[in-house]
Amino acid sequence: MNGGDEVAEAPASPPQPLEWKFSQVFGERTAGEEVQEVDIISAIEFDRSGDHLATGDRGGRVVLFERTDTKDHGGSRRDLERMGYPISRHPEFRYKTEFQSHEPEFDYLKSLEIEEKINKIRWCQTANGALFLLSTNDKTIKYWKVQEKKVKKISEMNVDPSKAVGNGGVASSSNSSIGKQYLANGGDKSHNLPSNDLSISPGGFPSLRLPVVTSNETSLMARCRRVYAHAHDYHINSISNNSDGETFISADDLRINLWNLEISNQSFNICDVKPANMEDLTEVITSAEFHPSHCNMLAYSSSKGSIRLIDMRQSALCDSHAKLFEEPEAPGSRSFFTEIIASISDIKFARDGRHILSRDYMTLKLWDINMDSGPVATFQVHEYLRPKLCDLYENDSIFDKFECCSSGDGLRVATGSYSNLFRVFGCAPGSTEASTLEASKNPMRRQVQTPSRPSRSLSSITRVVRRGAEGPGVDANGNSFDFTTKLLHLAWHPTENSIACAAANSLYMYYA
Repeated sequence: MNGGDEVAEAPASPPQPLEWKFSQVFGERTAGEEVQEVDIISAIEFDRSGDHLATGDRGGRVVLFERTDTKDHGGSRRDLERMGYPISRHPEFRYKTEFQSHEPEFDYLKSLEIEEKINKIRWCQTANGALFLLSTNDKTIKYWKVQEKKVKKISEMNVDPSKAVGNGGVASSSNSSIGKQYLANGGDKSHNLPSNDLSISPGGFPSLRLPVVTSNETSLMARCRRVYAHAHDYHINSISNNSDGETFISADDLRINLWNLEISNQSFNICDVKPANMEDLTEVITSAEFHPSHCNMLAYSSSKGSIRLIDMRQSALCDSHAKLFEEPEAPGSRSFFTEIIASISDIKFARDGRHILSRDYMTLKLWDINMDSGPVATFQVHEYLRPKLCDLYENDSIFDKFECCSSGDGLRVATGSYSNLFRVFGCAPGSTEASTLEASKNPMRRQVQTPSRPSRSLSSITRVVRRGAEGPGVDANGNSFDFTTKLLHLAWHPTENSIACAAANSLYMYYA
């Protein structure tokens, strides 16, 4: 009985903080190497199983990686654990393939250049060993199929190139034990065959055999199955698959469209926030995502810091929301920057579908979809930058769009910051976990005492602030913070504590 009681009480205590370790890096820069604009990673996504990872870059390329640490023994990690196989390794990936997804375009009607930059990648359901994914730039969504194709090669020819005679003529067949001399014009010295005999080839073979074709090698082929274009007047900021496996949504600043994967020339506009007079426009859509298990529900965020939950069963045009999540503004806290920093750059449903994670400029917030009075948890990402909002506005950094992600078990959340930092927070009840790591081979940033700061002024609050800005060259208030290096894109493995994040053109992976 006591053992049963212990099991029941175990969830009450928050999990231990994770110790993150460096796993891998792809595309690491050497010191002083200049990064090409086209190589900067602009999207990251794990597939549902966690066995594949895709990245998109500003040059319109999609690069796929596949997991290798479970391949030797076959089966997923869960299957191996069930068989009692000791799992001491962490997820390891290798480069699989890459393909050019988008090319730069020019809209002649609007005299507008359309960048090839990949804004979002979403994995679709796999079938027959093939991988399917959606990728989008500002205007066009593409549906890709990636599968292994056997490369056919001719292994046996009726030709022996070492005994070629004359102009393309060949001396003997490749497997003939007796070398017969054939004339270049098709005649045969040992056979008085007429020169107009149709069975004799120009090469001069008395007996023809078809070449033998074998297919030993396999090659990965990426094929574009569908192109969904001309449905958005504004830049696409989100695409999201539905759990029904048949439909997906795409969202721009003012509209959300619903597509069927198999129909590329027709979409349904399910949400339109465009006012009759554009001068009355007060907010735009910033991110949209389907519920992970309810195919009729989706959520979208706005530049005013609100999240709307939509039920598509209510009406065909979902302009009215089922639920609205927004935090009431504290009295007297309004300033010029209030609306700018309140704008939500990314939302993600937790795997359980019960919670929504949102990222605005300063904070990461966790919402319970059954409680619309306010977030259940708020995590300060870089609060020490608040005194520098003017500088951030001047150099446009205040408009940076940071992404967020949550662990598969829902116990932790993560997001990026400046100086290539990312932060991991525990969101279980009672958890105080908050780790700050740098995208480098030595991810744990050790606290460095700044001589200019007297230690007596370090209160507990200051220590929390210092955690976010620790490291060489960065003082406790983040005064020498590097706004040019920022970690915008990251993704959490769906079943394990492993994070992939992009620092410029490099893909860093960590595990705990």
